[in-house]
Amino acid sequence: MPRPSKIRRICTEPSYDNFGPIEKSCTGQPKITMTVDEYESIRLIDLEGISQEECAKRMNVARTTAQAIYNSARVKLAECLVNGFELQIAGGNYEICDGNAACFRHSRCHFRAETIKIAEKKENIMRVAVTFENGQIFQHFGKTEEFKIYDVEDKKIVESQVVATKGKGHGALAGFLTENKVDVVICGGIGGGAQDAMKQAGIKLYGGVSGDADDAVKNLLEGTLTFNENIQCSDHHHDHHHDHHEGGCGDHGCGHHE
Repeated sequence: MPRPSKIRRICTEPSYDNFGPIEKSCTGQPKITMTVDEYESIRLIDLEGISQEECAKRMNVARTTAQAIYNSARVKLAECLVNGFELQIAGGNYEICDGNAACFRHSRCHFRAETIKIAEKKENIMRVAVTFENGQIFQHFGKTEEFKIYDVEDKKIVESQVVATKGKGHGALAGFLTENKVDVVICGGIGGGAQDAMKQAGIKLYGGVSGDADDAVKNLLEGTLTFNENIQCSDHHHDHHHDHHEGGCGDHGCGHHE
């Protein structure tokens, strides 16, 4: 009995999943189905230009498996181009990367982050944004390219996602956070101008924090987050730490935000 195939990791599902010749009708013509993981191998190797070995790492499969997936996809593309068959992308044994896995560490998952839409903020939710890089808290607020967004209800994380900022600089980032109804920001170094922007937007700021992003949010909710009230972009030594026992979840209610 053959072993079940290992789940292949992809960054995102394709935006377009049906293709065919425009010169003639596809009626009666065979339809070729390319699986989503085969599509991912084409995207990574032919569009991003990475090696099959790197593709295997991102998809969390063996190199020989990645090669087989890619070869199958190329044959299907050739059949459609040469014979005028319709191509459909569907199915396959895959899962979408959550932004924390090996493909994120290798590629930063920009493709996924830039195409994902932040979920509408629900009633009674506190929204926490953490400057994010490779699972850790990014230490330069003004250069943040990604945030990990956490929706919290009754001091519990109910949803999280990694999103691209689509802009650099303090003003653009402050606008991004305000637009997405963020209540709390956890970050490393942050300049005075950005701190003022957070204050004006009514966003509670916890600067001077380092380490794992998920752990920081859990500590915030437990009232044990260590942060620096006087942090600046040039100060990452955390000389003036303050244990978080008030002014965080307490001020936001952690369960009621209109």
